[in-house]
Amino acid sequence: MKSLLLIILLVNSLFSFDYKLHPKEVSKNIYCFFGLAQVMDKRNNGNMSNSCFVNMGTSYLVIDSGPTFQYATQAYAQMQKIKKLRVSYVINSHVHDDHWLGNGFYKKQGAQIIGPSNFKDLPKAKITRMQKRISEKAFQGTRQVYPTIFVDGNKTLQINGEKVFIKSVNHKAHTADDLFVYIPSQKVVFAGDLVFNARLPSLRDGNINGWLTALQELRKMDVKYIIGGHGEVTDKRSIDFTYNYLNKLKRSLVKLIDDGVGIADAVNRVTMKEYKDVPFYNSIHRQNVESAYRTLEWEDE
Repeated sequence: MKSLLLIILLVNSLFSFDYKLHPKEVSKNIYCFFGLAQVMDKRNNGNMSNSCFVNMGTSYLVIDSGPTFQYATQAYAQMQKIKKLRVSYVINSHVHDDHWLGNGFYKKQGAQIIGPSNFKDLPKAKITRMQKRISEKAFQGTRQVYPTIFVDGNKTLQINGEKVFIKSVNHKAHTADDLFVYIPSQKVVFAGDLVFNARLPSLRDGNINGWLTALQELRKMDVKYIIGGHGEVTDKRSIDFTYNYLNKLKRSLVKLIDDGVGIADAVNRVTMKEYKDVPFYNSIHRQNVESAYRTLEWEDE
């Protein structure tokens, strides 16, 4: 293991981009690399989402492998500084590529990759969204490595005697198929992009009603930590930002739809200016209004 770590560190030193990853301890056995509240570009080379790992006693469990092979390599090196353990499983919370393009590294380490069932039918892109936006050198070594274990409903892992529950939301929420991971012994839920608390959430692939339903389910769980895909708030309050934003957006639009206001006027009227200083407001909010309007109008018919 020591020689493997030295090799990893040597290879990593040859890469041109240093992600400067430093894990933050959430609890005794839970650590996260928290991403930046920025759009993916050549400044951050995709370091915009959270990647977490849990010491399960004899191995690590990783939730979301990050944006590139290099990111995962550097994350693993940081894990080994805490404790020299292999990674037994990697769980991908959903199909957005800032969360899983590090899979290839962990597969080479022998980890099993788990993800939602819609990976089965996901075509591999000739050029990924990530590859288009970050530097060629930072993307070096990255391949589209999909999960080989799929979750359609619920799946339970036993790792060193501890149960890990993986649950599919089973309806469209942030995406068509989102997973969350519950570890009772740690009193933690890893919610993926069902939970944002550092930037505005995106509805481009989602459904506002399904998303709010999923958040209500998470709120009822007996846990101490709810760790999202974006943002550093990790206690149960972490859910509040996303829920409050989506709930207010829905209430505002339902009233306008009931009053017969069209989509173009609704996009201009539902400004929710209290969020104007939140990252991604200018690029995402109007798109969210339009997406939510179409969902609410169609589901009301």
